[in-house]
Amino acid sequence: MQKDEQLQILKDLIQIQTPNGNELAVSEYIGKLFDRYHVPYKIDRFDDNRANLVAEIGEGKTDQVLAFEGHQDTVAVSDPDKWEHQPFEPFITDGKLYGRGSADMKSGLAAEVISLIELVADKVPIKGKIRLIATAGEEYGTPGANRLAANGIAKDVSAMVVGEPTSGQVVYAHSGSLNYQIKSYGKAVHSSIPEKGINAIVGLSKYIDAEAGLFDQAPKDPFLGTVKHSVTLIKGGEQVNIIPDYAELAGNIRPTLSFDNDHVIQTIKTAIDKINSETDYHLEFSLIHNFRPVETDPKNQFVQLAKNVASDKYQDRSVGLTTINGATDASVFIKNNPNMAVVVLGPDAWKVAHQTNEYTTLDSFYETIQVYQAIVKRYFG
Repeated sequence: MQKDEQLQILKDLIQIQTPNGNELAVSEYIGKLFDRYHVPYKIDRFDDNRANLVAEIGEGKTDQVLAFEGHQDTVAVSDPDKWEHQPFEPFITDGKLYGRGSADMKSGLAAEVISLIELVADKVPIKGKIRLIATAGEEYGTPGANRLAANGIAKDVSAMVVGEPTSGQVVYAHSGSLNYQIKSYGKAVHSSIPEKGINAIVGLSKYIDAEAGLFDQAPKDPFLGTVKHSVTLIKGGEQVNIIPDYAELAGNIRPTLSFDNDHVIQTIKTAIDKINSETDYHLEFSLIHNFRPVETDPKNQFVQLAKNVASDKYQDRSVGLTTINGATDASVFIKNNPNMAVVVLGPDAWKVAHQTNEYTTLDSFYETIQVYQAIVKRYFG
């Protein structure tokens, strides 16, 4: 496939608008490409316009299954007027391609799709299997990955490459992500007699004060470090002269393997139980999203293979091994396959993912295609 053909695929994917939905259109587009190049695939359609796509190639003569994983959705464009160019009309200047999803992660997804097509076209021998897993809804709630995980799509995977933007760096571990809500119930009275009421907002403040030091004693993870945590949303009250009887907050926590999701949840519940037992306030905890941390030892053979390939193929940068605090679909797939080796590895530019004027670089896009195919060839010998 010529570079202009590869670039057109990326442009086409960006032009398909998938902010938190509409992944079916992407799956159907990829499916038509695979039909043309005789790549077997299946589309898992759900909820009207949402879909996952799974493709598989290889002889299956060994138990090696190498997965390339990516998501088809993007985050929304909150203020298109702030973009220098239309967010869904790819624009190229100075070696950069601008557009929503150009970094996160339609460039990585396009590189994965193109790699499968070229491996088939070039008749590269694959003793095991290569599986492309393209999901819906990674940016919010991972409904696609959860559907596929429930059907065991990654249970037999021995190694996985997640094509999120990493600017060519090899990420061997990332934190989990746990979103939660706390509801506070009180007693409403007129603000002239606050002593006769129970202020639900003050109830939340008791938790906020506790939350600041809630994870100070959590063990430090050897790869991911300390547990990151924040209260990020709060609302309560309906009128300025009424003591509020209801308020709520939401928070986000980044668990590690050394202090995982179960430990985080229990710590929050213990803090809430203490407030409820020692005060007149009544707080209730609920879990919104629960994504697990993913860690593969940096000395793992597959991690080292990925680093060696990336170092060979990315010509304009030094490639290293690193960790991130963001989560990926791998958080879902690792639950059914905890021994699966996972790396996150993709093109530019992770610093602009989710940002206004998001971009990737053309050099990193083309080099990532080479990286993925080289990983395949080395992995299967």
